[in-house]
Amino acid sequence: MSPVYFDHNSTTALKKEVLEAMLPFMASQHGNATSRHSFGRTARAAVEHAREQVAAAVGAYATQIVFTASGTEANNFAVHGICSNLLPAQILTSAIEHPCVSRPASALASSNRGYKAHSIKVDTDCNINMAHLQKLLQAPTNLVSVMLANNETGAIQDIAKVAEMAREHKAYVHTDAVQALGKIPVDFFALNVHAMTISSHKIGGPLGAGALVLDKRIDIQPLLHGGGQEKGLRSGTENVAAIVGFGAACELAVSHLTAFDMHTENLRKHLETGLGKLNAVIFGQNDLRIPNTSFFAFPNLDGETLVTALDKVGFAVASGSACSSDSDKPSHVLLAMGVEEDLARGAIRVSFGMSNTLEQVHHFLTALEKELNRLRNLTAIAA
Repeated sequence: MSPVYFDHNSTTALKKEVLEAMLPFMASQHGNATSRHSFGRTARAAVEHAREQVAAAVGAYATQIVFTASGTEANNFAVHGICSNLLPAQILTSAIEHPCVSRPASALASSNRGYKAHSIKVDTDCNINMAHLQKLLQAPTNLVSVMLANNETGAIQDIAKVAEMAREHKAYVHTDAVQALGKIPVDFFALNVHAMTISSHKIGGPLGAGALVLDKRIDIQPLLHGGGQEKGLRSGTENVAAIVGFGAACELAVSHLTAFDMHTENLRKHLETGLGKLNAVIFGQNDLRIPNTSFFAFPNLDGETLVTALDKVGFAVASGSACSSDSDKPSHVLLAMGVEEDLARGAIRVSFGMSNTLEQVHHFLTALEKELNRLRNLTAIAA
């Protein structure tokens, strides 16, 4: 059997239709989108068409889309850009945020400019503790940033409620919707936020393209200064091919949303039935989750060891978040949920895509049981 990819929350394969849309701008149409000649005008038209496609995918206006080089850049742009234009106050991020949100907040708090960074607690199912948020909001607040869907557990947050509470206290609201786009409906206006981050490579688009969706009334400081691209908010020559691919991927993701939901949720159901028989601990199982994601562990087994063992027998899965692989500590998401450190160290994430099949899930469960028994026997011998 060919190697099986069960790590779609990390990145996805470039879709054929997306590549076809990009190819002219990679090979023959090489105009700079700021140039006035015909090549430049063609590139500009392609960028603006992609802007409309991205906006339509999240229920926004094209004028609200600011293209960036990644979701990480868009998150940094939101945190630094919004707070830098305000009198220093506290920045609130959830305890389960990706580091590209929490670390910019911490950096501002360490800048000796008067900012403070605080973490919003979550419960054992990975849901925002609204009472704790309400308590924190009693102090002056610049920004509240809570992700729409968690990259590890898949937990979906009630962002509209978070935004309602934050707005009552005159705080701006940002949500990282990178893991939500293409998996659940995402509507910028329904979420009632001031800023939202999305990314291309999570939905079958190319690496190197992301966007920050902005309320047009918000005053935000550019993260990059230069030639004044993106209405002066994000300078730098546009990566036309990547932006075109991002637009195409957004259009495809929205059109396939129902099919994705049904297909991946069915795969997860079969996976978690099998995991139950193997006595796995499934994190956030009773919570509302994006349909393709399952995060689980086996007591007394190291997650990295199991990931390596599964890779050797042909299954690519993740140990926590691939985007924060610079740390050997257990998942900060699980620790925030109150999971014991030893169990958290064993965490494995499976994230499905449309290319995955029930047959692959069944083969995975068979291989997983075999590797579990092998590793446990090795542990028993070593003891």
